[in-house]
Formats: sequence, C-alpha cells, structure tokens
Amino acid sequence: MNADDVLAIYRGLAAENVPVWIDGGWCVDALLGRRTREHADLDLAVAREHARRLGELLAQWGYAPRPRQDSTDWNYVVAAGGGATVDVHVFEFDDQGHNVYGIEYPKDSLTGTGVIAGQEVRCVAAEWMFRFKTAYPPKDKDLADVRALAERYGFEIPATHRPARADPQPDRT
Repeated sequence: MNADDVLAIYRGLAAENVPVWIDGGWCVDALLGRRTREHADLDLAVAREHARRLGELLAQWGYAPRPRQDSTDWNYVVAAGGGATVDVHVFEFDDQGHNVYGIEYPKDSLTGTGVIAGQEVRCVAAEWMFRFKTAYPPKDKDLADVRALAERYGFEIPATHRPARADPQPDRT
C-alpha cells in the first residue's frame, strides 16, 4: 500500500461524504509528516453510521472481504486484486461521547491531523497513537514507530518499548 493508494481511498471517501480517520502505521507516518517504512495495509476508523457506505465504495473500487478468524462486523479486512488491503475499524459513540459499539476508541482519540504526501488527513491523535502503540508487546516496526513518535512529540518511551541493551562485558583486567 503506497501513499497514492492511501490518498485515492481517502479522497474518494471524502468525495462521497464518508469521513474516516487514518490509524495504524499510516497514522504514524501522517503524524510525522513523512513516510518511515513500507505498509502492508491501510487502517481506517469509521463511524458505524458510515460503515455500510464505506463497504459499498470499497467493493466498487475492487476490494473484497478477506475473512480471518478474528473478523467481526466492526473489525475486518478487505483486499484488492493487486494485494492492497484495508483494515476497517468501526466504532460508535453515544450522545455523551461514550463508545457503545465496535473498536473502543476514546472519543478524543479521533482528533488528530497529519500529512501524507502533502495532503492533510484526519487521523488518530498523536498522544493516543503513542498509547495504542505501547499497549501491546512490540514488534520491531512498533519499536521504530514508538521511537519516532517520542522524538517528534516528546513522549517518554516505556521500558517495555526501549531498545534492549547489550549485556556489559566482564572486566578482564
């Protein structure tokens, strides 16, 4: 999934009045304003009221469901023939801003903006993206994302996400 693919989807959805927020690795890159690594997919957060239309549009654009064991109505993957995948995260807030369905985004987490290839996009807010990225055992890409967000925004990296130090060599003098 490259930046042109991401922006084609983002702009296409905006043209159809389907608001989405970029999540995951592309969110990190948007918050940093630069591409830091390759991305296998695009993670999108969408309000439940727009989820059906999002699914219809992605289907029109050649995306079909890619069932997984953990697929649900609120968290599923669609894939295009060329291999591009979109991981859809559906949520719903009540009138008081409490999450009542789907992915449990805190309401203020969907207030970020970032830049992908010169285009401003809505995304998960930096503080929340950092919290999300440090809430599970990290892979190498997660460590890099956490380090980059910490450097850019001044967040303190938790011990679980700091690079491992080499054991000191014994003094042989």
